Amino acid sequence: MTVADRQIHLSFSVHLTGSHPAGWLHPTTEDGSDVSIRSYRHLANLAEHGLFDLFFIADTPALRIDSLDVWSRYPLFTNVLEPLTCLAALAGSTERIGLGGTATTSFNEPYNVARQFASLDHISDGRAAWNVVTSANNYAARNFGHAALPPHAERYSRAQEFVRLVLKLWDTWEDDAFVYDRQEVRFYDPAKLHPIHHEGKHFRLDGGLNIQRTPQGRPVIIQAGASDAGKELAAETADLVFGSGTNLEKARAYYADLKSRMARYGRSAEELKVLAGVSVTVGESEQEAIDKVETLKALLHPAVATQRLGMDLETDLSDLPYDAPIPEDRIPKSANLHTAYFAEIVRMIREEKLTLRQVAQRYSRGSAGIRGTPKQVCDQLEEWFHGGAADGFMFSLPIQPAGLEDVVRLVVPELQRRGLFRKEYKGATLRDHLGLARPPGPGRRALAAE
Repeated sequence: MTVADRQIHLSFSVHLTGSHPAGWLHPTTEDGSDVSIRSYRHLANLAEHGLFDLFFIADTPALRIDSLDVWSRYPLFTNVLEPLTCLAALAGSTERIGLGGTATTSFNEPYNVARQFASLDHISDGRAAWNVVTSANNYAARNFGHAALPPHAERYSRAQEFVRLVLKLWDTWEDDAFVYDRQEVRFYDPAKLHPIHHEGKHFRLDGGLNIQRTPQGRPVIIQAGASDAGKELAAETADLVFGSGTNLEKARAYYADLKSRMARYGRSAEELKVLAGVSVTVGESEQEAIDKVETLKALLHPAVATQRLGMDLETDLSDLPYDAPIPEDRIPKSANLHTAYFAEIVRMIREEKLTLRQVAQRYSRGSAGIRGTPKQVCDQLEEWFHGGAADGFMFSLPIQPAGLEDVVRLVVPELQRRGLFRKEYKGATLRDHLGLARPPGPGRRALAAE
């Protein structure tokens, strides 16, 4: 594919009332939609109508049980469906769009994750994607018998072994292992089974996956780590990465850095797609888009804004004046959870000298904020795409379902008019949409090596 032939890839991060912490208060959102499969289906069908590559569900296996006066005002991963269960249900009501979900390596076993996502890939005829995370909050740790998360380096050491083992499990069988030979009474060819005998630092496994190789060869692997350890894991194993650069310069640097690491793992840059995170608000006019943003700012409760910021800065800010700057001595020396989110908040405090209110209202948790008319929004997307900052975009939309409806109605046609986005799906699997080759099976790799 030439540079001129490249087209933008689009993913949509699902938040049933919107990604903005005050989205649930907007008059267009629906109470209880977070646990309504009907609401998920509506969004999935809408995104598929808009020809999106991927419908993506973020997740954390946790419930906030302290500071309830604040958390009760902010539905962060509260009262939501478990991703794999939801995606399996959506597979039957969609036909082409990819279906991606989060599963943590810190509180799962490789066999379970491999089996679940292999099953989803079969159920969806090749549209499954696993978002690899190490978990980034101590609420999750406490649900699994730990007082706090292990250190960042230890979590990534476990994740690396975890992902490598899942990849082996997905290649338990060669593509044509199941022969169903009734005459010879042979269900599968034993020569095409590749048992796994693994004993590592974190896991022991002696067996194999009890399901045939999937339509995609293996599900698409997603990663979003912004630390050095996260980027190394992505360079080695990921097919798709969600970037967290909040401006063009940072996104371009992240893109170049990540792709430059791939050669050491014997991979080409084309084997991985980077989707930059963008929070999009579009209106028929620029003023309409501005008004939508300002409406949500006005709905944001100060206690929620402060708690949300403190969570990613990894410190308690609740005693600080809302309209005064955050003192330097309140900034921790380093982050153990979301390093990219932490760094962005610190930059805003130190470089822009903003008040707590201003930081809280502007902070978009790893996404660049884009607002304006369809032309203005697409101008920025095109600049990033052609400017070496992204292969596409992960849309975070402040309110739902109105936000996605606006994007499909206004932004997608403008991208198509510019020749930057597909007018129909050309393939059946998520790998087809992303332009990624189907990985060869274990038997094929052995033949190639010979």
